[in-house]
Amino acid sequence: MTGATGSGPAAGTGVEGQVGIVLKGYPRLSETFIAQEILGLQQRGLRFRIISLRHPTDTATHPVHDAITAPVDYLPEYLKDDLGRVWRGWRAARRLAGYGRALGTWLRDLLRDPTPNRGRRFGQACVLAAELDPAITHLYAHFLHTPASVARYAAMMRGIPWSVSAHAKDIWTTQDWEKREKLADAAWAVTCTAIGARHLADLAPEPERVSLLYHGLDPSGFPPPVARPKRDGSDPHDPVTIVSVGRAVQKKGYDDVLAALRALPNDVNWRFVHIGGGALASRLKQAADIMGLSDRISWRGAQPRAGVIEALAAADIFVLASKVAPDGDRDGLPNVLMEAQLMTLPVVATSVSAIPELIDDRVNGRLVKPGDHLALAKALEDLIGDPAARLRLAAAGRARVLTEFSADAGLDRLAARFGLPARAEGRPDAA
Repeated sequence: MTGATGSGPAAGTGVEGQVGIVLKGYPRLSETFIAQEILGLQQRGLRFRIISLRHPTDTATHPVHDAITAPVDYLPEYLKDDLGRVWRGWRAARRLAGYGRALGTWLRDLLRDPTPNRGRRFGQACVLAAELDPAITHLYAHFLHTPASVARYAAMMRGIPWSVSAHAKDIWTTQDWEKREKLADAAWAVTCTAIGARHLADLAPEPERVSLLYHGLDPSGFPPPVARPKRDGSDPHDPVTIVSVGRAVQKKGYDDVLAALRALPNDVNWRFVHIGGGALASRLKQAADIMGLSDRISWRGAQPRAGVIEALAAADIFVLASKVAPDGDRDGLPNVLMEAQLMTLPVVATSVSAIPELIDDRVNGRLVKPGDHLALAKALEDLIGDPAARLRLAAAGRARVLTEFSADAGLDRLAARFGLPARAEGRPDAA
């Protein structure tokens, strides 16, 4: 694992060096917010490598991935598939000064979480620690669960600091004992919602170890606002288009969206466009068939960024019915809500997790209780029949994103964590 990109210091260590950014998978269509952050750090001069626990499974990428020039190293996803590399990694790792501490930490974790995944994390950490370029002086993991475990064990072995960016599922489905111990070991942590920051600060040894850092958006990557037709759902030949972007998983609430669409009055003319992959896609399509909705729904699957922007530009309303899944998984603050608002789409969403940090009901969007498909249907019906209200909420939503959720502010704060200036001077891509 050698090579670098950019120039500048790595923070958390107080010395010059490179950062190893540990990701669960790279590149991934559903994690544009991570790619945008990485590109922003690259533009600010961070020297880093990307270390991925998995090979990519998406067949397409976003333009932001093409702009990231850092090398990518892939660890063995399943230890049995590369036993030779794992064996060599373990033999080299066990000679490192911090191996004993890492092994003891892992064994204590394993006793409380005796799962194959826990064993895989330690094996990946051994490979990472053994192969890590000595120029890397800090590990930075995205997600507090598996990537943070691998980074933590490897950092212990190498005797270097590590930090973490926490998001949503990783916060709410990880046991408190594990979050508490990881936060005690990490040099610092950031997270993208106020509700998540409060929760983690309560578990950290010092609350100031955890910082709120909204991902925000870079508006330069989006086209200018479009003028939208004043459809009102009365013309069967020109229906109102409702769009949603998100994975077909329980926490996204697409079962509630379908139920809400079925509850709309028969004389309201609409079409629904869904973008995203996910394990529940087939089940949702079957449910739509049973409800008699299929001829009004377009299931487009996962799309590159251009396809997402095209769909947002063509739609009249954006909907996302997030809720807490039975296992505790939930959204943080979905970037796609900000993207829709930046594209001057009125948004209908649910008051779960950090979404109310972005949307005030009837001010810059509509909020309903999670799981309440009748309230969701009523909010959709109101907006379908009121183009003026759509225009007003869309304008307020765009203004809120531009003034309070700019990517630059968060990136500058993160750059400071790494000891970087807010902008790298003299670089053409830093303008």
